[in-house]
Amino acid sequence: MSYQNALVLNKGPQPGSESLGRAGGATTDEDPCPSLLENQLSVDDFHKIQNAFEPSDPCQTICMSREEFMQRMTEIVGWGTKEEYGELFDKVDMAQEGFINWDKLASFMLLALYEKDEQAKATVVPQWKDLEFLPVKHKDTIQKVIFLKSSSRYLTISKEGLLGIWGENLKLQETLPITSDATKLKHLWVTSLVSLENVNKITVAFTSKEICFYDLLSKGEFPCQYKLQGLKGTPVCMEYWYDPLDANKSVLSFGDITGKVQAIAFTMALISLFERPASAHEDEEGTVTISWAELLSGYHKCCYTLEHNLHHGDWVRQVTYDASLDAFISSTTSNTNTVVLAWREKSKKHLKMTSFNVAEGIHAFDYHSQLNLIATAGINKKVCLWNPYVVSKPVGILWGHSASVIAVQFFTARKQLFSFSKDKVLRLWDIQHQLSIQRIACSFPKSQDFRCLFHFDEAHGRLFISFNNQLALLAMKSEASTRVKSHKKAVTCVLYSSVLKQVISSDAGSTVSFWMIDTGQKTKQFTGCHGNAAISTMALDANEMRLLTGSTDGTIKVWDFSGYCHHTLNVGREGAVDISQILVLKKTILVTGWERAITVFRLQNFNQFFIQPEKWKGGIQHRDNILCAAFLPPQTLVTGSYDGEIILWNNNTENAHCVLHPDYQRLLESKPGTEPQKLFSAGRSRSTCPSTNQAALGAHSLETLTKGNNAVVGLCFLEARKTTAETGGANLVSCGGSGYVRFWDTFKKQLLAEFLAHGGVGSIIMSTDKSNQYLATGGLDGQLKIWDIEEYCLNSSKSKITQAPALIRSFRPHEDQISSLEMCKMGGHLLIISSSADGSICVTDVCGAPLWIFGQAKHGKIENCFSLPKRDTNLMKSEIQEESKREIPLLSKEESCLDLPEHSLLEKKNKDETACNVRPSEVTNSGIKYKERNIFMEKTCNLYNGKVMQKSSTSPKTCCYEGAGAFRSLSIGALKELPEVKKPAFLLDPEKYFREKPEEERSQIPEPPSLSETLKAVFDEKNLFPKEILDRERRAKQLCQETSSEVKIKRNKKQL
Repeated sequence: MSYQNALVLNKGPQPGSESLGRAGGATTDEDPCPSLLENQLSVDDFHKIQNAFEPSDPCQTICMSREEFMQRMTEIVGWGTKEEYGELFDKVDMAQEGFINWDKLASFMLLALYEKDEQAKATVVPQWKDLEFLPVKHKDTIQKVIFLKSSSRYLTISKEGLLGIWGENLKLQETLPITSDATKLKHLWVTSLVSLENVNKITVAFTSKEICFYDLLSKGEFPCQYKLQGLKGTPVCMEYWYDPLDANKSVLSFGDITGKVQAIAFTMALISLFERPASAHEDEEGTVTISWAELLSGYHKCCYTLEHNLHHGDWVRQVTYDASLDAFISSTTSNTNTVVLAWREKSKKHLKMTSFNVAEGIHAFDYHSQLNLIATAGINKKVCLWNPYVVSKPVGILWGHSASVIAVQFFTARKQLFSFSKDKVLRLWDIQHQLSIQRIACSFPKSQDFRCLFHFDEAHGRLFISFNNQLALLAMKSEASTRVKSHKKAVTCVLYSSVLKQVISSDAGSTVSFWMIDTGQKTKQFTGCHGNAAISTMALDANEMRLLTGSTDGTIKVWDFSGYCHHTLNVGREGAVDISQILVLKKTILVTGWERAITVFRLQNFNQFFIQPEKWKGGIQHRDNILCAAFLPPQTLVTGSYDGEIILWNNNTENAHCVLHPDYQRLLESKPGTEPQKLFSAGRSRSTCPSTNQAALGAHSLETLTKGNNAVVGLCFLEARKTTAETGGANLVSCGGSGYVRFWDTFKKQLLAEFLAHGGVGSIIMSTDKSNQYLATGGLDGQLKIWDIEEYCLNSSKSKITQAPALIRSFRPHEDQISSLEMCKMGGHLLIISSSADGSICVTDVCGAPLWIFGQAKHGKIENCFSLPKRDTNLMKSEIQEESKREIPLLSKEESCLDLPEHSLLEKKNKDETACNVRPSEVTNSGIKYKERNIFMEKTCNLYNGKVMQKSSTSPKTCCYEGAGAFRSLSIGALKELPEVKKPAFLLDPEKYFREKPEEERSQIPEPPSLSETLKAVFDEKNLFPKEILDRERRAKQLCQETSSEVKIKRNKKQL
């Protein structure tokens, strides 16, 4: 839920503080030194200066002294005084060598421009959305919020040991207890959580003086792989670092309540964190228990320990390791040794100590490696900036908070600093000017005793602030862009209607828009289709005459193209659900996205307005939520789930018979409702028994985190490959997970190929053309890639192929994640339609034509941007013959997808109250003219595309176009000379034709005859109207007169 009045934004100067009064100057974009010579030089001036330094011999370098530089620049540039060029020379010649060359001058200008750009970034004030409280299920204080880059998910953990798993869209996916009921005691609390990204593990610290390591790649439950025991004090804070260049090297540091700072330095992390001691105790769940004494003794060769006790019994509030300093930084609330820096010496096993003393102590700190500054959140209401090498006093103090500061964090990219105080006031500081440029007052419940957690996710622009067990989100607004937007809100889905020759799009604001594919012009728009709920997906029926929209409100609505809602499918049973796909078949409509079962609607029951779902005969076979589905005639249905499993169904009997997974396969019993039995596995075995150990989760585990790596987001059958059953080869494509695309042979139940299409961007989507020649993939970063899969995985293979197909094109048409992809043909061109969360819809072709964005001001012909691609002549002729024979199918009531008689629906008195009204001004452009024109254009293009040049057999498979048109077969030669043309008579003798005639010679215009002369008969009313009408009028007048006379008589009698 969103709180509109939860924030008070003050972006200008703040009253009551001298530094805040100067904040307004820091936010201006004006050049602070506009009069400097280097700020006034233009690009042409720099070209002139560069030419002056260019030698005649490339091997030489021209250098100029101060006097020569002043003299020559004044002459060459043509403006500016010698004194100004002398000052510029002195700035460039910082070493006072007495001469400069072009390299020194260019380097100085680049550094000056870079500093100017950095200063401009530092003064940019971010714009924030309304404060939003996330629907958490934590009952106790939230201890940590982290982001997992590998699976693009957030983790939250609370004191009672409840772990929350959030998607990248900040929807709560699952909550799991980190401790079992048998060991859930009041004194057993979770104190901290860190992610070990390089080895796919997380580490949790408990008040039982234990640190547990959990494996995220487990195929079964969420097991505790290692348990570190024997610590002298309870660890209350942890931090983890690993070397991005050598992932084997990593450091886990933690501080406890006795004032000790301890660290474990791993040297072979990718192989094993710890060795397996002979005396190690392994319980039933396979947890290896390791004592701290073993680590101190050096028994484990793959790691060693470091520690210091300079805090002398004070609780260590925060600890971190910074590789640029090669030091551990820790802090306490004490005023002595408040911040301790433990520097690692050359041996790497000994520490050298330095410390800062801060009055009243600090709550937290943060380090900026580029600025080389440590920011401390002081209990004395001050934010201090320290140089790590200067321990005597801070290099800067930021004033402005009226309560103790409890959190600080750098905005690294902009070189700004966040600080949050105990009175729930957030400030943003410009580090260079040491000024507060923004103040945000957060509205939290009033309480004297609370614990606050502060975490800023810079990559996504999200600021998390917790208040005990509540979690608030403050999200940054995207910076204003001049990019054309097709929708005001994020576009969620796009479809192409071959009947209308139009693109249909939906957005998060519950709006559906229709666009002409050839001009990009909007023809009509339906608003408020599902009220305020977002539309998550859409589908068309078999005739493409009905549109189905699925929304987050748990309903699917069936519309015609005039904006009338015929049916409402109650998918969520009066609850909000996440609908990811609507699959329309001949006799059923399948819906997936939010549960492990398939939701089915049977078309034979479409005789009412509100329709309830029916039970899927095959029962529940998936172990996680179903995200997508695909159908291959006559009866093969496949569904993909979040854990990476693909199940093959018989659509007629609705029974499942096999499960495909990148790591294993298993057969299923045909009886519905039975538990799936595993056949064989290439990965780790799944445990069938729930665990009771405090480090295990039971039946529901944190496997959700790793399931996302294999999550099946999209499925597509390669229907053009007709002979796959006999010859082998891939006939199914899946995508999702961590950017992988996989090719399957459903007949042999085999994974033939997988390749990484988009690395490091999380889940992806895909689309293919009807001929299965090209595959388009889109990622979360807005990147779109087009692959040539025409000859990819055509034959079966014993070994899995990991080489990617030929990449035809890679570009970034959107600024945000791509939400939907569609491929269609228009006039012989294969077009790719993509939509994005940035609100834009782009159209381009396979081989590099310019982007066409729907919604731009100018509407032209999109085909003018494309040229004709080379295609095989025989293939093109066969396609033309097929299209000439093709007819629009006329389906029966059972076969037609939602094609019910309209009169039975329109005669109902109570129509859907939420049906959208089409705006008249936006419907005027749609109609028969557009349809007729597009049909004519398509036929014309197909006619002229019939003859194209064949590809060269020696050239590689690339997409290049061959010019073609209506007049290409004409013979164009030299023009013949035209015979001499005689001038017309009015040019030879203009006086004869154009001279003024005398008054008497001009012909008089005859006057029109009078009305009395032309009137042949007197006007007669009886001759104008039929006799029946005149008689009726006469009787009516007579009746009126009789009635009026009777009324008068009655009135006179009453008066008497």
